[in-house]
Amino acid sequence: MKAILALEDGRTFEGEAFGHTGTTTGECCFNTSMTGYQEIITDPSYRGQIVTMTYPMIGNYGINPEDAESSAPHVRGLVIGELSPVASNWRSRQSLPEYFTEHKIIGIEGVDTRALTKHLRSAGAMRSCITTELSAEEAVQAAKDSAPMAGSDFVKEVSTESTYLWDGESREWTIPNTCTGQIGTYKELPEVKYNIVAYDFGIKWDILRHLRQAGFNVTVVNSRTPAEEVLALKPDGVFLSNGPGDPAALDYIHAEVKKLLGKTPLFGICLGHQILTHAFGGDTFKLKFGHRGGNQPVKDLRTGKISITAQNHGFATDTDSLPDDVEVTHVNLNDDTIEGFRHKEYPAFSVQYHPEAAPGPNDATYFFEEFAELIEGNRK
Repeated sequence: MKAILALEDGRTFEGEAFGHTGTTTGECCFNTSMTGYQEIITDPSYRGQIVTMTYPMIGNYGINPEDAESSAPHVRGLVIGELSPVASNWRSRQSLPEYFTEHKIIGIEGVDTRALTKHLRSAGAMRSCITTELSAEEAVQAAKDSAPMAGSDFVKEVSTESTYLWDGESREWTIPNTCTGQIGTYKELPEVKYNIVAYDFGIKWDILRHLRQAGFNVTVVNSRTPAEEVLALKPDGVFLSNGPGDPAALDYIHAEVKKLLGKTPLFGICLGHQILTHAFGGDTFKLKFGHRGGNQPVKDLRTGKISITAQNHGFATDTDSLPDDVEVTHVNLNDDTIEGFRHKEYPAFSVQYHPEAAPGPNDATYFFEEFAELIEGNRK
């Protein structure tokens, strides 16, 4: 079925629909990852967004429930160049169109994603509409009428309603190697050393898996949980998760995290980093087109080491807004934006990118060990 992607500035692209039909709106952005489309569409951080994949063919290895980052897809829509007619992988359980049909997500293929990405880099991420039922003019108007990302609070839509102890499969899988005769198997998990609380702002399952692999026992709580209730659990530390939307719109969360400063070790990732920015007294701003993909270079100012990182964010910390007691530890080499910082007095640090890398490289997994070291130091 014919489908239209319309941007709020009037630019339109035609293609073919797959999965669900109808009309959907959201902020149109792009991701440069070459693999990991399933992890991307199930990442709660993409709530409210229509994602364009710059890699030309998508869907070739199907969908596998074990690789999901949450229980359902969160993207408003998916834009791709070519949909693979075959889903070929021994772990695949269904095709991408079947998955989208099941969850009522609209995809559009046959789009010139190179032209679209170049347009978004020039004009910036913007409101958009995918439709199989509206005219081009009506679709543009629908995009204009949709809510902007700035000022949005999608955390309340994706956070868990009830507290739970993470007990999902967290063992690392060893890939079979037919050349050496190595049989695929799971690595045994280490013993639990620390009990922590994780605020769920839209937490990815692979972050929870990595925390468990690093020896953490994780209790996950709702984003609206008061600091007093968290401290009453007597955690060894508190983790601030990733999530969607505008961090500046989360005043009620900033206030509770601020109460935790100096009371317990804190570690934040992505939205958790931005929330910590506000808790420290700083500000955030919206990037023109964001950082989304598995190829972002980041420099560790403490060591001079450069890592290639996985990222997914449309907002960043305002450097000039940070107080003097906050030290910037990491910067993005593409645009010099802040990618990590720590507090000079309190046991608190965060990074803007994704150390768990799902999808992406594994250069930055050492942050989970740094969190453990911070907790050990705080105990002493």
